[in-house]
Amino acid sequence: MIKEKKIAVLGLGYVGLPLAVGLSSSYKIIGFDISLERVSQLLKGNDKTLEVKKEKLKSCLNKNLKITNDFNKISECNIFIATVPTPITKNNQPDFKPLKNVCKIIAKLLKKGDIVVFESTVYPGATEEICAPILENNKNKLKSGRDFFLGYSPERVNPGDRTHTIDKINKVISGENKLVEKVLKEVYSKLTVGKIFIAKNIKVAEASKVIENAQRDINIAFVNEIAKICNKLDISIFDVLDASSTKWNFLPFQPGLVGGHCIGVDPYYLSYKSTKLNVDPKVILSGRKTNDEMPIFIAKKINEKLKKGSKILFLGITFKEDVPDIRNSKSFEIISFLRKRNHKVELHDPFISFKEIGLIDFKKITNFSFDGIVLAVPHKFYLQNLSKIKKFLKPNGILFDVKGKFINKKKLDIKIWSL
Repeated sequence: MIKEKKIAVLGLGYVGLPLAVGLSSSYKIIGFDISLERVSQLLKGNDKTLEVKKEKLKSCLNKNLKITNDFNKISECNIFIATVPTPITKNNQPDFKPLKNVCKIIAKLLKKGDIVVFESTVYPGATEEICAPILENNKNKLKSGRDFFLGYSPERVNPGDRTHTIDKINKVISGENKLVEKVLKEVYSKLTVGKIFIAKNIKVAEASKVIENAQRDINIAFVNEIAKICNKLDISIFDVLDASSTKWNFLPFQPGLVGGHCIGVDPYYLSYKSTKLNVDPKVILSGRKTNDEMPIFIAKKINEKLKKGSKILFLGITFKEDVPDIRNSKSFEIISFLRKRNHKVELHDPFISFKEIGLIDFKKITNFSFDGIVLAVPHKFYLQNLSKIKKFLKPNGILFDVKGKFINKKKLDIKIWSL
């Protein structure tokens, strides 16, 4: 099969970069990305996703890791691992453009015996139905399963999570045959101290990934719906969750905004395939609808409790805590709603340069400036600076603590609204 493993990782974002860095401890790795800007940043040791520390990245670059935006430099590789994003369109349909484009690049380089592995989240069957035909459109007329081989190993990177890192998680792998499985088990065993689970086939591995995020989406949607009920009852969802969590088998999901490029996107891949199979994805789409409605529900509550034309400080515009990623962030829907109601909204996020999109400089905020403060994304920076944030409120101003980080804190001496 493959004696000397020469590995290329295509796509150096939240998934690809940690993967390339992790594998470079055991193999010579070439990381490829189409973005010259991204490659230039990484060659300087700067990872804007904050997933890999500068010292670690520079150390790897001085050893087994090379980074390039020239696909010809990965031509000698015999294992290609694609980690490109799989977004959705405006109509919530799968957008396979990045995946198709990376397949076209790999097709130009394919040789007999090569293995092509996909980590991108897709619906069950996509690797063989969408990727294989593009890969087979190569100059040497190589065929999948005969001349080159497919594999699938779903990514499990959780941005900002410093506990469940790529070197500790369990990894699911799958391949077109036993030899591919053997190679992938050897490769990924070098990456993680976690278990390697060999799925029955590629379609099973694809399904396992997409339902992981769909399940989380549905569970969060249930809690968001309960939050709306609690709001009508004038009780706190967080107080209810504290009580319910005392039962041994209660699942402590939290309410809030569901954005980003995984949980808010992947269920649409599953529902798309479900519809094609004539199975009505009622539960999946119901969860999506509930979570997609939460930004406006929260925005309306903020608008109801403030006077017209209020001055608002909006804290947190990334899609989750302590990450610099604003893709599919639901904060922008709340901001847009409030501005359309003639509120003056100032924005701040410690992970985004205030010069980039007109954010306010935290150091220049004066005391007693705002009628309301919306803590939408509770970065550690905000949790550690609550005493300062309190001073930004006018007398009788309201702190909208969306995720309930401060509702049970004593001696805050400010008005707080939460779900």
